[in-house]
Amino acid sequence: MAALLAVGMAAGCKAQVAAPSAPEPMMTRRIEVLVRSQFNVPPDLEMTIGDRKPSQFAGYDSLPITLSHGAKKTVLDFLISTDNKTLARLDTFDLLKSPNFSIDTAGRPVRGNPAAKVTVINFDDLECPYCARMHQTLFPATLDRYKDTVRFIYKDNPLVEIHPWAMHAAVDANCLAVQDGNSYWVFMDYVHSHGQEVNGEDRDQAKSSAALDRIARQHAMLAKLDLGKLDVCLARQDVTDVRASMQEAEALGADGAPALFVDGERIVGAVPQAQLWAVIDRALRAAGVAPPVTQPTTAAK
Repeated sequence: MAALLAVGMAAGCKAQVAAPSAPEPMMTRRIEVLVRSQFNVPPDLEMTIGDRKPSQFAGYDSLPITLSHGAKKTVLDFLISTDNKTLARLDTFDLLKSPNFSIDTAGRPVRGNPAAKVTVINFDDLECPYCARMHQTLFPATLDRYKDTVRFIYKDNPLVEIHPWAMHAAVDANCLAVQDGNSYWVFMDYVHSHGQEVNGEDRDQAKSSAALDRIARQHAMLAKLDLGKLDVCLARQDVTDVRASMQEAEALGADGAPALFVDGERIVGAVPQAQLWAVIDRALRAAGVAPPVTQPTTAAK
């Protein structure tokens, strides 16, 4: 069912026999002020109140409101009562087509049980310190706690505007993943815990890229991967797949990193371990799996 969030609005004493095609100037001003304050609309966005039309809800007309900034425009659909006393915002959600439940994980390396009923998807940035903190919360503590009941999948969301080598790191990780999923995870563990090594003393981007390539080759040698194939991939630095993942993150509303989705439930930022586990436990119960019992900590005497 759609959620109808109604906001009371003071009305004048003037009676109306029939609703006009557009609100009167004073009513238009009331609507704009209310919408700006209730939805924190930035002052630099222009607002246009459209024509009201009959809606499917008895006692309400539909009222489109357009927000614009330059060439960019967004139309929001509101409802206004026929007596001009109430403005409402109507949101509908397609339970069968929610993007949170259809994140593309095809071909991504899996950590944990590939057949687990609960999936934790993390949109990650290898240069992000908060992502490093989240990574340390997930591995090994969270993986050890849930064992084979949960699987973990990482996707790319490098914040290239503020993290100059994050894109290169994502590409290098994916080059390893093409040959060996385990090498991908070893690389992720290492870079997330050795960010300063990649940064270097002078934080030179070219040196950081070279360091990432060196780290990738070292792990590839230990895993006995095809170094020639890896070198071709590292040199090409094809960002196509990473860009696609970034676009998917944007479509999901994940404008930062880390951004986790636990069977569709979104977690923003590097939350404390207890909060993360509470969300995973909830997903397990919904899947018919009993969460592990957390043993109480015994206070030292």
